[in-house]
Amino acid sequence: MIKRIAAIVLIFLCTAVAWAILGTTIFQRTYSSDSSSEVRVASTWGAPQNQLPPTASYEEIVPRKEVSTENGKKIERVIQDKFTNALPLESSHLSVDLNLEHRQKGLLWYSTYKVGFDGAYSFRNPSDKDQTITFTLNFPTAQAIYDDLVFTVDDVPITLKNEKNIASGTARVAAGKAANLKVGYKSQGLNDWHYNLGNAGVQPLRDESQYGSSAANVAQVRDFSLQMTTNFKDIDFPENTLSPTEKTETANGWNLNWNYKNLVSGYQIAMTMPEKLQPGPLAGRISFFAPVSLFFFFFLMLIITTMRGIELHPMNYFFLAAAFFTFHLLLAYLVDHVSIHLAFGICSAVSIFLVVSYLRLVVGTRFATREAALAQFVYLVAFSYAFFLKGFTGLAITIGSIITLFVVMQATGKIRWKEKFAAGESVPIPDAAG
Repeated sequence: MIKRIAAIVLIFLCTAVAWAILGTTIFQRTYSSDSSSEVRVASTWGAPQNQLPPTASYEEIVPRKEVSTENGKKIERVIQDKFTNALPLESSHLSVDLNLEHRQKGLLWYSTYKVGFDGAYSFRNPSDKDQTITFTLNFPTAQAIYDDLVFTVDDVPITLKNEKNIASGTARVAAGKAANLKVGYKSQGLNDWHYNLGNAGVQPLRDESQYGSSAANVAQVRDFSLQMTTNFKDIDFPENTLSPTEKTETANGWNLNWNYKNLVSGYQIAMTMPEKLQPGPLAGRISFFAPVSLFFFFFLMLIITTMRGIELHPMNYFFLAAAFFTFHLLLAYLVDHVSIHLAFGICSAVSIFLVVSYLRLVVGTRFATREAALAQFVYLVAFSYAFFLKGFTGLAITIGSIITLFVVMQATGKIRWKEKFAAGESVPIPDAAG
């Protein structure tokens, strides 16, 4: 008995090493190509987007006199100084529609989305003269397309000049009057969508690096509203961003609203797209966990065969371990061709078929289809499926382990283990169906 247990332990350790190598290979396949895959996805679909509010400004030339002395004579010159004056942003009313469309590259899914952006902004000319105002819009990223572009001032389309990911145009605004700028486009992005309340170039009030903040520079906005609709329910707001002031669940997602009368903040408004279950990392974690499943299966098989006097040679345990390993090996190379759930079902069926068909020949049909099949389903299939339960994996496995310990303790409480070990090799008892 001792020699048989030692041989089983050796088989278990060798299989555990094989699983460690397989799991390492899966993670290497997954993350070695992650950076290049993400670049390819961004190049064909779009990069993460960070939209800034537009700006409005006009140039003013102010003459000034400059007096200099040359050869003892005073010379007076008139210098034309050019100043750029920014118009204050009086109101911002925005609408954002996010539609999530996951895309797979290799062993990873990427959270790609389509976005429809519409903004209505109001700028006021503070001078006492009519001015030619330059309106400027910074696109959220250079790695994207912008379709159905709208750029109007007081509902009049203006001619745009595109340069270095910036669109700009001019319009005449009367003294003291407000100009209503409307911008809109349809685009595509990856992972995150941000709206930065402040303009670039504003210095922060203090250094926030010690707090780990990724917030924007502190800015002030007046009469601000942003309505966001999503086609997904698993919404997630990144750290250091503003939560919506109102939210309403819809049939397909959420209707989120940010409304502020006079806000001073260094935070952005942002949405992180929900991630799909990642097949590569999931298969890797299941492979690393596999020795635990095999340990429970071997432990239960050893207890049952000892109680019933059934002989299983260490070579039988070797083939059972190989059948378990087949599940994870097939899963590792099937998940990048079919969905993770379909791959999991196929691998489970293949592994259970190998074990049942083998033990049917070794012990008998009844033992193979009842005790062995049930034990494999619980400790291979159910334990591995616990990794699909995000946040409950450890708890589910712990509960299963405690139940197993309770059942085995109750079933073997009256066994005299000293006699079992002293008896040496058990005498094979034919199965009823065999």
